[in-house]
Amino acid sequence: MQRLYDFLRRHPTGVDSFWAVLLFGIAMLQVADNGANSATAKLIAVPSVIALSLVVALRRKWTQPMFWLAVGAGVYKLLTHTDTNTADFGMLIILYTVAASAEISRRMSRTAFAIGIAAAPLYALRFHVDKGDTSSNVFFTLFAIVPFALAWVLGDSLRTRRAYYAQLVERNQRLEKEREAQAKVAVAAERARIARELHDVVAHNVSVMVVQADGAAYVMDVAPDQAKEALQTISGTGRQALAEMRRLLGVLRTGEPQESEDYVPQPDVEQIEVLVEQVRAAGLTVDFEVEGTPRRLPTGVELTAYRIVQEALTNTRKHGGPDAKASVRLVYFDDGLGLLIEDDGRGAAHELYEDGGADGAGHGLIGMRERIGMVGGTLDAGPRPGGGFRISALLPLKKK
Repeated sequence: MQRLYDFLRRHPTGVDSFWAVLLFGIAMLQVADNGANSATAKLIAVPSVIALSLVVALRRKWTQPMFWLAVGAGVYKLLTHTDTNTADFGMLIILYTVAASAEISRRMSRTAFAIGIAAAPLYALRFHVDKGDTSSNVFFTLFAIVPFALAWVLGDSLRTRRAYYAQLVERNQRLEKEREAQAKVAVAAERARIARELHDVVAHNVSVMVVQADGAAYVMDVAPDQAKEALQTISGTGRQALAEMRRLLGVLRTGEPQESEDYVPQPDVEQIEVLVEQVRAAGLTVDFEVEGTPRRLPTGVELTAYRIVQEALTNTRKHGGPDAKASVRLVYFDDGLGLLIEDDGRGAAHELYEDGGADGAGHGLIGMRERIGMVGGTLDAGPRPGGGFRISALLPLKKK
């Protein structure tokens, strides 16, 4: 049954043609059985029957031309004084089709309505319909108007419902596209966050391990104890990096950090001092200073502060040179946290900090800007006037 219904929907002209043939047959039987008309009158009635049957058959394929054909058939019947028959039902069908079609303008639809309303009075005047008194004649005329008005109202109502449904479909499609776009943005943001975390973990810890490994190789023969200490630092740093990597992988698998010995908590401001000690153990001289009253800050602010200091000290080891010294200063304000990280080394190349890096370089500074932007803070990074590099950041407690 469903297949038949789908077939009929795909072939509307075929369905209309079936009803047109049926209408034509019934109307021709009426014309032939009308004994009150002469043979000439019967022949005169045939063109209007053919025209209105054709209107029914092609009403959805050529709606507007078929409407004017129906109007022409009506005028022909008035001029030739042809009696009404079943084929006249085609006038109601085409009026309904014009009102229901979205391809027909509203102006044309209203014009069709006016012509349909005028059909009944014209018929009454042309054929001198007399029901006995004036009130009866008026009532008959109004009653004859009702089918035309009803056909137009039903068609216009269907057109309105179709337009409303089309708007709902369009809105649903637009919302679906917006959801897909939001999902893509969320995925991209998550990928960027994970990339920043991986960069911070790998860059910092591997940098420490490389420095310690070079030192161990240098003193392996002359100072075995120092070499052993360096190897222990490499081992501890590697374990810490592995733990943080496992945490990130755990987030990727489950969507949320898990509490277990294989996972470590997100670093915060309190761990910056531990980070500084780790960097000092790797051979870099670092002065650490805290101003203001330390207090708990939002998790995002604390993680951002830790990662900025971590990246800044990593950059000092990379670009500062063997004799570089660094200083880290934390300032607790009433409405935020200030960071100042400076070194007296050679400083980074100009292209690493201008416009966020170029040619694939400067990803650490890009990550800093992204992190600070997420919490509504500001960042100033660049060479110091007296040499070295300087990073200044302000992290507000509330995102702007």
